[in-house]
Amino acid sequence: MERPAELPEIVADVGNDDVARALIDRFHDRLAECLVTVVNLLDPDAIVIGGGVSNLESIYEVVPGLLHPRVFGGVCDTPVLRNVHGDSSGVRGAAWLWPETRSD
Repeated sequence: MERPAELPEIVADVGNDDVARALIDRFHDRLAECLVTVVNLLDPDAIVIGGGVSNLESIYEVVPGLLHPRVFGGVCDTPVLRNVHGDSSGVRGAAWLWPETRSD
């Protein structure tokens, strides 16, 4: 049985493989659809992408353009940003929320 391709392999094949291109296009579309829900409900000042998939450069090039026509009113000024502290930013943020002293 053939092993599933990993994200770096898929991204490397985008220029040469129609299936890889379709997969990445579908990912961008679904991510934009999810982020539109966040924008419409919360109107955030920014959206910061974390995790390993945040290393996919095309997110920051393609997804913002997919948000504009989908949000209420058709205008979206909310930037989609790369995390500053690497793809473990979410874990780091969760750790900072842990109380320094326990009240047991």
